[in-house]
Amino acid sequence: MRAVVTGGAGFLGSHLCDALITRGDQVACLDNLSTGRLENIEHLIGRPGFEFSETDVSTGVDVSGPVDAIAHFASAASPPHYLRMPLETLAVGSRGTEHALRLAETKGARFLLASTSEVYGDPTVHPQPEEYWGNVNSIGPRSVYDEAKRFAEALTVAYGSARKVNVGIIRIFNTYGPRMDAADGRVVTNFIGQALNGDPITLYGDGTQTRSFCYVDDLIRGIVMMLDSSEPGPINLGNPEEFTVGDFAKLVLQITGSSSPIEYRPLPQDDPSRRRPVIKRANQRLGWQPEVPVAEGVSRMVAWMRSRPAELSSLSG
Repeated sequence: MRAVVTGGAGFLGSHLCDALITRGDQVACLDNLSTGRLENIEHLIGRPGFEFSETDVSTGVDVSGPVDAIAHFASAASPPHYLRMPLETLAVGSRGTEHALRLAETKGARFLLASTSEVYGDPTVHPQPEEYWGNVNSIGPRSVYDEAKRFAEALTVAYGSARKVNVGIIRIFNTYGPRMDAADGRVVTNFIGQALNGDPITLYGDGTQTRSFCYVDDLIRGIVMMLDSSEPGPINLGNPEEFTVGDFAKLVLQITGSSSPIEYRPLPQDDPSRRRPVIKRANQRLGWQPEVPVAEGVSRMVAWMRSRPAELSSLSG
């Protein structure tokens, strides 16, 4: 098939482009490079079936020729990025999503929205099933991302019901792996970068808040399954193995062999206290479940970050 991937030069988008090209699909990759990086897709440029366009989907989406599927991944995803670009994050979640949906309607294409576990906010239900409506602060510091994705979900469902577009929604839980920006600002890159540099591990709160970590290869496999299906979702994609942040810091120290001390800092406003997906729906409807153990995935991530000394050194101090 021919697929359009918005945000295709980003961390997840570029891995999705890889998976689709590898199996013989054609890919039109769109990205404005505000957080995506050309180096993530440079190995694909020039390959048959792959095309890249530097495009801001918030201002419009124009793809000529037939399109069978659209995977909408364009958005800043890490707190430092979306806090630096609050209006742009809201724009890509609203106008960008509608432009991509209109393209899907025009082309008769399958549309897949990359939503997020952040729609559950700081959850009062644990673990989080897709039926849970969430607990989001609509005017808090994280709201530009959370509400952009919640609106994008509502818009996607509306196009499905009112315009009969073939739509699907996935809710992505914490995912990590190669091509993550070392300065991404999330737990995995923060802890590994600090450990490899011998800097203190900065642990926000008392370390008892929990997270679930999914390796990128597992996630992409689930995304492709969802893209190939007619399943509307929403469907949680994530690893239900739950870690306290404190225990995850210890795992990183063990794998890196680092002697970095742990430094406790105040918990940011609206930081989720617990996060773990219920993946029964993904298992039953897609036949998907994660396969890479967290310790193995973290070891691969450590090797990736060690291979990028310039990025690591820029984080130190």
